[in-house]
Amino acid sequence: MSQRNDCVFASSLGKGDHLHQQVLAAFPLCQMTEEDLIQNPQFCKLLATLSQHVDRTGLTQHLRRDLEKVERELHTQRLSWLRVESIHRLLREIIQENHFSKASSAQTGDHTFCSTLEQCLMVGQCVKRMDISADVSEPHSGILGLTAERVKRLMPSEQDVLQMKQKFPSELLQHLKKKSTAILTYYQPDWENESEGLRSVKLSKLPELLDGEKKKVKSLTERNRDNTMLLQRQTHTYLSELLMCMKILQSLVLELRLKAQKDLDRKKIEYFEGKCEIGLQKIRAEMLEVQLDTYTRDKIATHKKITEKLNADLKSSKMEKQEVESKLASFEIYGKDFEALAEEYSRLRQEIATKSWALKEFSTSNA
Repeated sequence: MSQRNDCVFASSLGKGDHLHQQVLAAFPLCQMTEEDLIQNPQFCKLLATLSQHVDRTGLTQHLRRDLEKVERELHTQRLSWLRVESIHRLLREIIQENHFSKASSAQTGDHTFCSTLEQCLMVGQCVKRMDISADVSEPHSGILGLTAERVKRLMPSEQDVLQMKQKFPSELLQHLKKKSTAILTYYQPDWENESEGLRSVKLSKLPELLDGEKKKVKSLTERNRDNTMLLQRQTHTYLSELLMCMKILQSLVLELRLKAQKDLDRKKIEYFEGKCEIGLQKIRAEMLEVQLDTYTRDKIATHKKITEKLNADLKSSKMEKQEVESKLASFEIYGKDFEALAEEYSRLRQEIATKSWALKEFSTSNA
């Protein structure tokens, strides 16, 4: 029998993605994703089984009925308290308006009614807040020895209270009507200039309109909560996919960087080789220029020395020539001895001509 029930229950549950969506919809308050359910199939099955016995908030049907009963009782008590509190606040507003009218010297209401009402409320509030002891043996009970009976003596006269009670419904109705009109004007400003009858009809429909707005706001709030949960799941999925894409991108970037690094290193090596070659060429050019300058200076110095030597030789040869010519002129009278002197003179002239030619050719080649 249990196996048959399990089969029927398993068939009633969804499969695959439908089961995951069913579990997520059954427990919206749990921070779970479809990926968590896929990674934990047994836990997903447990939650699917549990969803048949609890509601979206996690309560069983019995607890849900007890909770609804308590909520109804609480709602009734709250309505009663709100009714009393609303009337009390309205009475406070009536009294405040009366004080304001006194301050502004605007006679807008019955001040006797308001003063009687204020005194009754004050006495009632004092009696309510007094700590009345149940032990009547104590001579002085309550705050500062006051008792409820002594405080109640401060109530207005019975005639004023009776008149206040007679005017109370009309005054309260008038104030409520005024407040409802203010709410209606705030809710729909274009209704302010309409007739009194049409405004009364719309005032009668105001609770339905406000209730409809409240339900609409509640529906939008629930929809917003569902959309927020859906957005969180989609964001989680998107971030997971984004992280995976980032890991893939990082691996691709690393791989491409390693490939590009080889080409970059090779280009850097070629660049530095070219730069070194240019530097060496500059060094060689500078050294060659220095050597050429040194060679030129040496050659000029050598040429200067040779020129000076040739000039000295030429000068000495000219002096010898002059000496020989003078000797020749003085020895022409010697006859045959003169021929020897003439030959010596010819030899000297030939030597002078040879040295002059050599000096001229050397000067031309150096120029």
